[in-house]
Amino acid sequence: MIFNEQRKARILVVDDHPIVRQGVSMLINQEPEIHACSEAGDITQALAALQASPHDMAIVDLSLLGISGLELVKQLRNKYPQLFILVMSMHDETIYAERVLKAGAHGYLMKQEGTDTVLMAIRQILKGERYISDRMRSRMINQMLGGESEKSPIAGLTATEFEVLHLIGMGLETGAIAEKLARSVKTIESHRANIRKKLDLNSGSELNFYAINWVREHGDHSG
Repeated sequence: MIFNEQRKARILVVDDHPIVRQGVSMLINQEPEIHACSEAGDITQALAALQASPHDMAIVDLSLLGISGLELVKQLRNKYPQLFILVMSMHDETIYAERVLKAGAHGYLMKQEGTDTVLMAIRQILKGERYISDRMRSRMINQMLGGESEKSPIAGLTATEFEVLHLIGMGLETGAIAEKLARSVKTIESHRANIRKKLDLNSGSELNFYAINWVREHGDHSG
């Protein structure tokens, strides 16, 4: 579906921080052709809002409590194939942007960007285009030309494993990761074991070292 300029585009804002949701909604509602008609703090509220009335776009935070943001994008893509999805996150685009696009989102935007960039990304996606920063576009082109993404063992991780690896690299212990993702400690330990196997790592210490260095290499700015 391409943006219909004869009516306001209806947008759902999904973020677990009320002040962020309200700020994004206020920014959108200052514009004549777009309208933030719904807000949601978690996946349950988001799906309820989408079921209650049609929307053109969902702006989704990547770090919602209880579910991987990548998994949420996949769910939205499967349930609402016509819905445009813009992920807006604190996490550095070099770590997540490519994964988010492969999961079915139409764009990735870091929360540190200015309001003009936010509105530009929304409008670009509503016109049927995709949005990533110029820096990320150049990086992805270089990866394709050099075949880097094909060589990376990270590509074999599932969405949840990928997020667990990132959280390990951010210094979180297993219990803290379990709490953040609303999973059991046993489940996170299982994910850690799968990650070790896929990355050919021999111990938990090796996994921690790998994850920390990987996050540093990719320049995390989630602060």
